[in-house]
Amino acid sequence: MGLTEDEKRLLRRIALESIKSHFGYDETWDKSSLTPVLKESRGAFVTLHKDGRLRGCIGHITAHGPLAVTIEMMAKAAAFEDPRFPPLSADDLNTIDLEISVLTPLKLIKSIDEIKVGIHGLYMKRGDYSGILLPQVATEYGWDRETFLEQTCLKAGMPKDAWKDKATDIYIYSAEIF
Repeated sequence: MGLTEDEKRLLRRIALESIKSHFGYDETWDKSSLTPVLKESRGAFVTLHKDGRLRGCIGHITAHGPLAVTIEMMAKAAAFEDPRFPPLSADDLNTIDLEISVLTPLKLIKSIDEIKVGIHGLYMKRGDYSGILLPQVATEYGWDRETFLEQTCLKAGMPKDAWKDKATDIYIYSAEIF
């Protein structure tokens, strides 16, 4: 994807300032400093960890506007709207680690052999059910391809073998993670 180190630093700053603004901090990033890449429409996730454990993760798998704005919105959502966790407190600000995943477009695959564990994330859809797991999840848990497929199905609320059903669409994507 080719984000520069300066662009990555700015996205991290945007995410952190977005979260801090919730607590009344008056830190604002300069929107005029956005590069053309940061103005592109891209899917992205913001993940928060505390003490090495997941503390929040929210994102868009497809583009919903400029990358910088998506990061700003998803940071707030990961901190305060992830239904799996209570909202972040002001005391948590100095104890969280922030991770950003900027996604490539989704690609519908014809064969699971196209999936490269540790490189690709998965998005599955069947009827009203859908679920996504980021590429780093399979690596963090040491999953093989089949386990990654099963876990994505379960996340989507489908039976774990739903990936074998021709009615299930399986998409792959990559992510620049920092």
